[in-house]
Amino acid sequence: MTNKTKKIIGRVDKANFPELNLNDIAIKIDSGAYTSSIHCEDIHEKDGVLYCNFLDKEHPDYNHKPLVFKEFNTIRVKSSNGIAQKRYEIKSTLKIFGKVYKISLSLSDRKEMKFPVLIGRKFLNGKFIVDPQLKDISFNLQEH
Repeated sequence: MTNKTKKIIGRVDKANFPELNLNDIAIKIDSGAYTSSIHCEDIHEKDGVLYCNFLDKEHPDYNHKPLVFKEFNTIRVKSSNGIAQKRYEIKSTLKIFGKVYKISLSLSDRKEMKFPVLIGRKFLNGKFIVDPQLKDISFNLQEH
């Protein structure tokens, strides 16, 4: 794939997650991370179904919004400090630059982080070139 077919994305943006009914969610682009993750709390499995609450400080109406998944995986994720942890992973969609992409998201408590969603290399590869000087490129292209 040539660079002409890849979109330039900044270090942060806002994206929609159509299957999760979440819109204009702040995302941080992290080419150092392999997996992408979304901030959830109260993550628990019951009778083969995964439950959690989505949180985003910028969107009070999304606080404690329950998310339910019948299909999910368990993965091992190594954090930046080198410690591996078990996480649940769901498959979903992300809409950015007017296009819907498939994405795998690990469910993680990111309350200490500034952004509720981290987008890693697994999603970025082949689709985007990251320019750390830029921000909100996709969001600013949308009509509000």
